[in-house]
Amino acid sequence: MGVSPKVRIEDILGRVEQYLPDADGELLRHAYVFAANRHRGQVRRSGEAYLIHPLSVAWILAEMELDEVAIAVGLLHDILEDTHTTHEEMELEFGPVVTRLVVALTKISNFESSFSSREATEAENFRRLLLASTDDVRVILVKLADRLHNMRTLKHLNRDRQVAIAQETLDIYAPIANRLGIGSIKWELEDLCFHYLYPREAERLSRAVKERAKSAGRWFGELQTVIEEILSSNKIDGEVQGRVKHLYSVWQKQRRQAVDVESIFDFLAFRVIVNSVSACYATLGLLHQKWSPVPGRIKDYIAIPKPNAYQSLHTTVIGPEGHPFEIQIRTWEMHAIAEHGIAAHWNYKEHGSTPVGDSRIAWLRGLLDTTKGSSPREFLDSLKVDLYPDEVYCFTPQGDVLSFPRGATILDFAYRVHTQIGHHCVGGTVNGRWVPLRTKLTNGDIIEISTSPQQTPNHDWLTIAATARTRSKIRSWLRREEKSRAVEVGKKLLEREFQRAGSAWKRWADSAEIAALLRSHGLTREEDLFAAVGFGKIAPSVVSAHVLGSGEADGPDFPVLTAGKAGAADAPPVLEVTGDSDFLVYIARCCNPVPGEEIVGFVTRGKGVAVHAKNCPNVRNLLYHPEREIDVRWARGAAEGKASRSRVALDMKYQDRPGLLMAASHAVSSEGSNIVSCSLQTEDSGLGAVTMTVEVRDKDHLARILDKLQNVEGMLQVERRGLVRRGGP
Repeated sequence: MGVSPKVRIEDILGRVEQYLPDADGELLRHAYVFAANRHRGQVRRSGEAYLIHPLSVAWILAEMELDEVAIAVGLLHDILEDTHTTHEEMELEFGPVVTRLVVALTKISNFESSFSSREATEAENFRRLLLASTDDVRVILVKLADRLHNMRTLKHLNRDRQVAIAQETLDIYAPIANRLGIGSIKWELEDLCFHYLYPREAERLSRAVKERAKSAGRWFGELQTVIEEILSSNKIDGEVQGRVKHLYSVWQKQRRQAVDVESIFDFLAFRVIVNSVSACYATLGLLHQKWSPVPGRIKDYIAIPKPNAYQSLHTTVIGPEGHPFEIQIRTWEMHAIAEHGIAAHWNYKEHGSTPVGDSRIAWLRGLLDTTKGSSPREFLDSLKVDLYPDEVYCFTPQGDVLSFPRGATILDFAYRVHTQIGHHCVGGTVNGRWVPLRTKLTNGDIIEISTSPQQTPNHDWLTIAATARTRSKIRSWLRREEKSRAVEVGKKLLEREFQRAGSAWKRWADSAEIAALLRSHGLTREEDLFAAVGFGKIAPSVVSAHVLGSGEADGPDFPVLTAGKAGAADAPPVLEVTGDSDFLVYIARCCNPVPGEEIVGFVTRGKGVAVHAKNCPNVRNLLYHPEREIDVRWARGAAEGKASRSRVALDMKYQDRPGLLMAASHAVSSEGSNIVSCSLQTEDSGLGAVTMTVEVRDKDHLARILDKLQNVEGMLQVERRGLVRRGGP
């Protein structure tokens, strides 16, 4: 799918006319002229005119043989995002269909700089893109063409951007291309990502592949001639193609099997394309008569297609001089689907724009259904998990075939059968042998699930589940249980608070005061109030103050910071809970994040929202409870003023020398900071350790202090307590 950097609109029109003689050429010309005018004067990082990009995207779409609407959208896909063109202008010029698709490809703006808001924007962009694709698959096809050309021209960006874009492409876009069956785009994206993410490995492997291909060239050509003669002598019409496995695929197999290039069977392979399914099986038999097949290396994807509709027969045989090689056998229709996937057999003019019932789109719709209401991180994690190819096929006792991603477990199988069976699953019988929940599925397993009414989901199940659907069902059950426990905790906290205030909760239940409190917080039932208190959204003291009219109640016994609009007029809020100002917010003592650092919030039972640094070791465990995660951010001006300074504990190791402590003290004071406490101990060997607590304004202030301390003569190591080690030999 190579594309010339000098592609012209005439090239695109000529290519479209080859496969779609009745295409609306005027639409394409109009889209080209409109894009040329609106992008006039804009240039890419390469220095080339920006118009080259939409032209290249349109050419890729034409090579995929898409209709003129998709190609016009390819020409216009950046118009709303990168020019002053309005939605109304687009619709006036091109009508509602083209405009709707261009709108779907336009990213929402990200006006926030915090980690949570950037992550939320990224997740929302993906969610909108995929949602639009379930209604019209051309949206995602244009996006893939856009990403492919961006990857082809990635060399013009700086190294950090190259790595970030390549990683996102490898995590999201290449797997999407695979799930939609578009092999030609998937392979090229993966190889390009491999080049940018692992440049040294890619260079070494490329040399090894070229050397092996060169040494195998002679016998490889002879084998192709032999296969062609076998087809001809048996009156089978077909074409034989030789291919070299893609670099990234070779590298993956090397890592997975811990072997070198010489040991990879399908490094060099033949593709035999014939006219019918019967000819596929006949060819397989003839080839096995000529060369002995390798046991366990025969795969029939015609009888059981992959979930992305890929069909082919695969076999590995032992050739001359003991060289193993792979042969793939398919029909021309199967070949088109393998190359262009969902785009290969969808006629937009006759059938509309959505392939109803297509399993590839059904997967996309199912993913969006199971991630409704999820946090941005949860949505992106589910997306990445579900994008990897389904390669394991298992059977129910009734003989039904179910496909799963590699790594799926008995628990995933149980939830696929039925949600209630999943909730009460204790294990299963695989091929007549009982196995536990975390047992991974393998091809051909016949599985029967065992259940118990006493069994229920727990948080450990989230580490066992491999599919988004299973995790969604588990999380849904856990949320219900969490709310039930929160109701119980909240009720006990209120009863204790009212008893402390010399009253009793029962006296005020169903009272006008409680009803007013519910209305003021947007709640409808007393149970909702209990849950809000149990989750920390409302402090028990707030309820007692409102009901008893005490005006003020004792606060909690942990450091609480004002959240949202609840701050005092003379002290701006340090932290904000996105979308809700009623939370009590406090800094977690395990990591003690400072303003400017990336942070995450978790709702605790009865205390409010605990705010951790994103790289706090405890966050990993808390992420097993995604229903408790909540978006938090530093308020504007959080680092201003003496009152908002944070205290940070530092651990240092040193080689003792006269004046070292004075030098360390000067390093801190030179940055306008204050040492709150300090203790040190020196061993007879001269090595010592010091613990120092300093005041800092924000993460940049802290970074400067750490740098100054690290540069003190004799200082061996400086690290912030509770987080990742910094510097040091």
